[in-house]
Amino acid sequence: MPSALLHDALAPLRSNPSASAVLLDIDGTLSPIVENAADANVPEAIRQLLIAIARRYGVVACISGRRASEARAMVSIGSITYIGSHGAEMLESGWTEAVLDPSVREWIPRIEQFRRESDTSELRRRRVRIEDKGPIVAFHWRGAGDEQAARAAVDAIAAQADSGGLEVHWGRKVMEVRPPVRIDKGVGVSSLLSRSSVSVAMYAGDDVTDLDGFRALRTLAEAGQLARALCVGVRSEEGPAAIEEQADLVVDGTSGMAEVLAALAAD
Repeated sequence: MPSALLHDALAPLRSNPSASAVLLDIDGTLSPIVENAADANVPEAIRQLLIAIARRYGVVACISGRRASEARAMVSIGSITYIGSHGAEMLESGWTEAVLDPSVREWIPRIEQFRRESDTSELRRRRVRIEDKGPIVAFHWRGAGDEQAARAAVDAIAAQADSGGLEVHWGRKVMEVRPPVRIDKGVGVSSLLSRSSVSVAMYAGDDVTDLDGFRALRTLAEAGQLARALCVGVRSEEGPAAIEEQADLVVDGTSGMAEVLAALAAD
């Protein structure tokens, strides 16, 4: 991307950093997608840029499908906010524990029961990995020996969840089972910004769940609660077309996102 275009897009944030919010997805945006989600990490160069940004901008937060505590451990910056479990958890700077939405908390035993019932020998044979996210359980088939067969097994689990009154959400080679209450990154973003005095906000993400973050910023702008909103789409081969279609600015992968962060951090 031409540097002039990038700097023009970021000018509303850079012109008044203390009144601006920088909101970032992690996996696929700050951290490259890997075969096993547990092996993902945020490159040190990006982490250093985030530290510089956290010192300058009014609100800096990472919004993730991971648990908030796991997201903070992954990014390893204690001075920013983490919104975990796709908006269901909030972990602010200085807090020792994340706060979970009460409407979600009551569903954790049911989600845990579903996770145990789904953890069958057949699923393990298909190399489908189960990730416990507290109020959410995720089924990953990336890297399975036969991804088509693994996906079929996940499809069957999705049907069971749906018939059992739970919510099903699909991502990049992952299916999540969630409580039947509203959980999305847009809710978390709106809640965070409602407690701040920022007038400009940027959200960057690469997957379907990040579209809720885009919508939240635009809704706040339309309501006059934000003067400007910037939605940055991180393009990838597996990413949904809607990310590029709905973004104000599109960058190529985590390397492109690093350029955005460097521009935000620059004097």
